[in-house]
Amino acid sequence: MLLVVVSLLCCVPAAKACLQCDRRVKVLHEDLVLSAPTVADQIEMEKICDHAYVTYKETSQERMGVIDPTTLYRARTEYQSEFDRFLKTRQPGSITFDTIQIMEKGRQILEKHLDTFISDGLCPNACGLLYQRVMDCFSCRYKIYICPSPSGHPDCGEYPLQAEEGGQAVLNCFLPWHRLLLGKPEYYYSWAPGVPGTQKLNESDFEPLVVTDESSVILNQLHVDEQGKYRCSLQENGTIFYQVTFLLTVSPLPNQTHRPLLTLPSLPDGDKYSPFQPTEGLLVPAIAMVTALSLAASIGLTVILGMMMNRRRAAEEPTRRRKEGKTTQNMV
Repeated sequence: MLLVVVSLLCCVPAAKACLQCDRRVKVLHEDLVLSAPTVADQIEMEKICDHAYVTYKETSQERMGVIDPTTLYRARTEYQSEFDRFLKTRQPGSITFDTIQIMEKGRQILEKHLDTFISDGLCPNACGLLYQRVMDCFSCRYKIYICPSPSGHPDCGEYPLQAEEGGQAVLNCFLPWHRLLLGKPEYYYSWAPGVPGTQKLNESDFEPLVVTDESSVILNQLHVDEQGKYRCSLQENGTIFYQVTFLLTVSPLPNQTHRPLLTLPSLPDGDKYSPFQPTEGLLVPAIAMVTALSLAASIGLTVILGMMMNRRRAAEEPTRRRKEGKTTQNMV
């Protein structure tokens, strides 16, 4: 029982308790025996260790006789802390009594951590199949401990899911005990279309979707025809450890009121009723008219410019004559 973190049984090589399987605890026990001042005291210390081993062994046997690495670490750390405090505070004249006290303290630490591990950590799977790596407290070797499903099969039930068309749904398959599984199991997702609960399905009705190490999958932009049964199973090499089914119902969006499109009446047959689509008969007169207007505009513009020039010359004529008269007088 490696949990015998307190099993200062370093002096008992024939059998081991869980804490005794930890090398650092063994060194503490060996140093404790060798620290006795006389040979007689060392013999007395060995007797105390022998008796402590018996109590640790009984404590471990009452609690499955196994421990996981995390629990062993916690028990060893707490025991080592108590042991260091014992070495600092023990009195030279009470070495035997103090040793008995620390051994009993070790048994209490072992008992506390084993109780927690057995109740919460050894088989935490309320459903599904768990293979967990633990240490045998007698052989100090790791082994596989099988925690079968209480129901006898890996199926962990069905869960309804509701979503709207165009929305999303999350398929979350994770349970905390999945992290305790050995190896690298993967999540297998499959789907059987149809309204959930309206028909009995067989295994062949499920279509594979994806295999991944992710414990959750998000379905986006859902359509009504994507509703149905979605199955998630955690497995490795054909062994199914866990399986759950999601009953997904996708509600269609409510009908939306659309304004009717205005449709223009069709035009009667004939080109003369279509001002936007000129025919060849209308194109020639239109070109002639544009040309005539352009010529008239050019002639009108020329006449206007000529009149403006004449008026300007008439206005400047008196001034020009006065200048010429002054010039003649000056020459005379």
